[in-house]
Amino acid sequence: QVQLVELGGGLVQAGGSLRLSCAASGRTFSIYGMGWFRQAPGKEREFVAAISKLGSSTYYADSVKGRFTISRDNAKNTVYLQMNSLKPEDTAVYYCAASRTPFGSSSFRDTVYPYWGQGTQVTVSS
Repeated sequence: QVQLVELGGGLVQAGGSLRLSCAASGRTFSIYGMGWFRQAPGKEREFVAAISKLGSSTYYADSVKGRFTISRDNAKNTVYLQMNSLKPEDTAVYYCAASRTPFGSSSFRDTVYPYWGQGTQVTVSS
């Protein structure tokens, strides 16, 4: 099993920045790609960003492209989400997820991720 713990959420004004981190523990050797998803109140969970096992490939939702950056440090079993130029519509619970297989073009599908964190709240005020 793999356990994921997110940190770094909070309250920030529009235009500000936050960095989320997600630390993996357990059978970390089985992890391939990792991703971030978010869910706003009353909305379905949506894909935000994903990164391949070695970090050579990254994927972003159009809504965050150019503002968010995903990265990972495999030595620390940690994935990060740097969020800049935050907007009120970025307000959501952000979830970290890990896959056991290479996901390629399917990185946006939550079904490829068997492991999920508990989520961290990000609130952007206008």
